[in-house]
Amino acid sequence: MAEINSNTGHSRHKTGVRRSKKLSTKVDLTPMVDLGFLLITFFIFTTALTTPKAMKLYLPAGDDPTTPAGQSAVLTIVPVSSNKVFYYHGDMSSAIQNNLYGVTNFALSNGIGDIIRQKQMALSRNPKYTKNDLMLIIKPSANANYQNIVAALDEVLINDLKHYAVVDLDPIENEWLAKLRIQ
Repeated sequence: MAEINSNTGHSRHKTGVRRSKKLSTKVDLTPMVDLGFLLITFFIFTTALTTPKAMKLYLPAGDDPTTPAGQSAVLTIVPVSSNKVFYYHGDMSSAIQNNLYGVTNFALSNGIGDIIRQKQMALSRNPKYTKNDLMLIIKPSANANYQNIVAALDEVLINDLKHYAVVDLDPIENEWLAKLRIQ
């Protein structure tokens, strides 16, 4: 701690002139150094624990953005407003004609995860495909928020999907969403 030492020795006093006593100061900085090392240790420890986690996003190689896939192995999800998800199997025009579409949410039960798992089971029963052949296409609408896209990518990790893509919504699909009043 800080302490002030005064010199109590006798000194000669001159008459008429008073001198002030010179005090020597000694400041003990040991607690301040201890505090500094504790803070440095704390910040190093907390930054080591809070490393950012990134998810790998696999994109098709080459300049051509289209990759052919079997229509029966494709599931397209469109995150829209209010945490809803529009989904359809295969091509959109044939899915609407054959009533192979629906609207769900990101809930744990009866959500988009269940739809993905049902599609995987249907592919595994087909002798031509396996559950790893499922191609998930995520097409966020203009009304979707960032949380919905992250939740869709979380479903990719949860269901261990090997093939997925995040692409823009086609104008034709926007028209269908407006006709179906889903946006």
